[in-house]
Amino acid sequence: MFRPVFAVSLCGMVLALAALPQQKPAPPKQPAEPPKQQEPAKQDSGLLNIVTNVNEVLLAVTATDEKGKFISNLDVNDFRVLDEGKPQRITFFRHTEKQPIVVGFLIDQSSTMRIHWDKYKESILELIWALLPGDPLHTGYLISYSNEAELAVNTTEDSDKLAAAVRRMKPGGGSTMQDALYRACVDRALVKGEPYEPRRIVIIIGDGHDNNSKHSLEEVLELAKRNLVTIYGMSTMNFGFDNPDQARLEKLAIETGGHVEYPLNNLYKDVSGYLSHPSDDGNYALTVGVGGYAGEISSGIIRAVTGIIGEIATQYVIRYTPDVDPEVNPRRFRRIKVELPALPNAKLRYRDGYYALPVAQPVKTGAAAQSPGGK
Repeated sequence: MFRPVFAVSLCGMVLALAALPQQKPAPPKQPAEPPKQQEPAKQDSGLLNIVTNVNEVLLAVTATDEKGKFISNLDVNDFRVLDEGKPQRITFFRHTEKQPIVVGFLIDQSSTMRIHWDKYKESILELIWALLPGDPLHTGYLISYSNEAELAVNTTEDSDKLAAAVRRMKPGGGSTMQDALYRACVDRALVKGEPYEPRRIVIIIGDGHDNNSKHSLEEVLELAKRNLVTIYGMSTMNFGFDNPDQARLEKLAIETGGHVEYPLNNLYKDVSGYLSHPSDDGNYALTVGVGGYAGEISSGIIRAVTGIIGEIATQYVIRYTPDVDPEVNPRRFRRIKVELPALPNAKLRYRDGYYALPVAQPVKTGAAAQSPGGK
């Protein structure tokens, strides 16, 4: 099937980002050694290993310097992990571009998507093709949401099934983003080894608005944390418009270790005098509807796609086994802190904590009774 040449260029950009050399500091001092029965960390060779302890805590960590560039040459000895303030021994460490993942694409199909749907449709296709390259270690599923959340394509490694579903979409209606995230956690076919290998990622393409969900934000956020889901967002908020729902999307992403890209925000930050050319369309240096304006929109979306793919490809995956009382309150939330002692100015992104009980696996209902392979 024909795919734009841009897909090849985008992948090249991502690999270039991941390969950027960064100066590595001298290894920091290690914290006091925990009990000896824990095995030392093993740096993974890249082979799939699905044998895990259900009590392990999984962390995907993104490290960037002060300029936002990915730091891609760290090893296990550079990290320090604190669980409720207590240093932990890292028992698993991986840093490779081909990390096993299962990705949920949650796509807003409400009326607000109509304005730039064609542009976003192409960006969604690029995300799908880049993250699902036909490798059995990379699987994905697609949920569309407007008045209701629908599992459009069940878990599969076949990116063309997801692409075909995206091409059929026509925005219109309300928004049920929270119900879509709920379905991502409980109503799809599972891949053997989840949530450790492959680890779970959700990408929400929407503005964060929700006016019709049955499930609350707090409910789905807790469910995502219990199921070790990392959430990313590609906001569809238009340039120059206020978005009261921005905080909702930011909360989901930040607390699970992801982030939100804003491709249509600050489109003209590098264009001189964009506030000094008043017109009926607004104070734009580039007139709405002309080629330069469309080009800025496309460039913004491309940067957002590259940012999400680049982060997923350059993350460090860490696991450790905490000492937790089995009688602890199941709703007890334990706080995590990750540090790079030798790089105090580095910016780190990771989920803020976990619930003390072992991971609750999604319930297979409805469409999820199918085996991976999708509709």
